[in-house]
Amino acid sequence: MIEEVLRQLPTESTQQAVAYPSLFLLVALGSLVPVVPTGVLVSSVSVVTFHQTSPFALLIVFAVASGAAFLGDICLYWLGKRGVASKNGSKWLEAITGRAAPERLAQAQEKLDEHGTVVLVLSRLIPAGRIPVMLACLLGRMPLRQFARGDVPACLAWAATYQLIGVLGGSLFPEPWEGVLAAVALTLVISGTPALWRRLRTRLAG
Repeated sequence: MIEEVLRQLPTESTQQAVAYPSLFLLVALGSLVPVVPTGVLVSSVSVVTFHQTSPFALLIVFAVASGAAFLGDICLYWLGKRGVASKNGSKWLEAITGRAAPERLAQAQEKLDEHGTVVLVLSRLIPAGRIPVMLACLLGRMPLRQFARGDVPACLAWAATYQLIGVLGGSLFPEPWEGVLAAVALTLVISGTPALWRRLRTRLAG
């Protein structure tokens, strides 16, 4: 029964032809509209890719994920700059502002003043850290070119981190679906822990 199901699955080359464009579009969309859990996508695709025979598959996933994240960030920053320059603002600037808590924005502005664009790298690795730092860059009138220079290593580090989670999940389990579940669970724990800690700290302080 299992062998029959496996025979009906698409070939490895067909899976790659569908997976790479889909990953690019979803990661770019998730960077532009910060709702899609892009880290989970990268980790899940990396698990499946780990079990494939192509020696360059993981490198392609890394390039696709980091490139899509960079494109989404640049588009979102460009739209945000238009909102900052406009007298009436824009829906994109409102969306960015609405997802950044005032205390986190103040902290991001302080770190940006102290360390410059290096903070962009950390903001990509810290869950929910990207938007406050991006908003701090927008309010500080950082040029798009300067933001792009800092965002390149940030996207590379982000893609490498979540791909490493996927490779870890793929190496621990013999079946890809088991590795995907492990990678998704680990990614959700990593992304959700800071938010839970902030809520707990707020309740204790209250």
